[in-house]
Amino acid sequence: MIILGSTGSIGVNALAIAERFSLNVEALVAGNSIDRLNQQIEKHRPNWVVIANEADIPRVNHPNVLSGEEAILRVIEEADSEFVVNALVGFLGLRPTLKALERGKKVALANKESLVAAGAFIDTSRIHPIDSEHFGLWYLLNDSRPVKKMTITASGGAFRDWPLEKLATATLEDALKHPNWSMGQKITIDSASMMNKLFELLEARWLFGELDYDAIIETRSLIHAFVDFADGSTTAHIAGANMQLPIAYALMGKVEEQILEPVDLLKVGGLEFREITKERYPVWEIKEALLREPQRGAVVNAANEAAIAQFIAGNIGFLDISRRVVDAFEHFDRVPGSVEEVFAIDEEVRAYVGAMS
Repeated sequence: MIILGSTGSIGVNALAIAERFSLNVEALVAGNSIDRLNQQIEKHRPNWVVIANEADIPRVNHPNVLSGEEAILRVIEEADSEFVVNALVGFLGLRPTLKALERGKKVALANKESLVAAGAFIDTSRIHPIDSEHFGLWYLLNDSRPVKKMTITASGGAFRDWPLEKLATATLEDALKHPNWSMGQKITIDSASMMNKLFELLEARWLFGELDYDAIIETRSLIHAFVDFADGSTTAHIAGANMQLPIAYALMGKVEEQILEPVDLLKVGGLEFREITKERYPVWEIKEALLREPQRGAVVNAANEAAIAQFIAGNIGFLDISRRVVDAFEHFDRVPGSVEEVFAIDEEVRAYVGAMS
């Protein structure tokens, strides 16, 4: 396999599955965590290594090191691997997804932005989702029973318990204090704004078709998905928050040995569910409109990435992220008709958000 984002949490878990089941790792793609990358190289002996910055190449303990986005695409083009694990963060992950599919490879996908921005132009039959929510939905589905609704869960993010009047003063440090686990900077901010759940609803739409989709908060992060069937029954996927299970299924098709410890509901004791409200998560205002026109995800993704960059730089407040996303969504009503238009819209929206006062 090729692992894009090998030093992040998804990449680390993918390598754990590779080691457990003796799967070959042909290429590792990483960012700036060179020390961890060198440990991975020593253990898995890849043929190729790609990093973000050319200046870091001398620090990498491998004879065949490349750098940059074009190098990622070259490795996908030339490598023999059947599988690409795409755990890159952001719009950067789209071209590798497209290249892998173009080369006839299967994609174990954790990069949300690929489907959010360009789901209309991606062959999802060769996509194996490894987000816990989409894996949970897939796990619950049974073709013999008609489905009425699919629901995914959210942790609620860093501000789920904050007084609403304090949100306007939230800092970057505050936004990165996730209540349940440690993640990368962007995904943690997206969790705090509920943008990540909006993205996951869009992904579900592309993966499973036109159905009724929604999300709710489950504060323990033990239930990942619900499926409501037409007969009135509902099933839930309950599992520990460990990505090795969906990764194992994506890479091997079926799993016949225990990957996780089962959830002990007696020890859990109780679960709490909450509604996702527009008052706490203003971006939820566009949920229904976006699900009606999922191709407009390209606008939402570009606006979000541009606004997050401004927030991290200290130029706007936390709530301004959602405001700018909603503004851009209302301003740009064009639906891309091709992959090329997706990239064009991305540039236009970033320029628009960057020019906001």
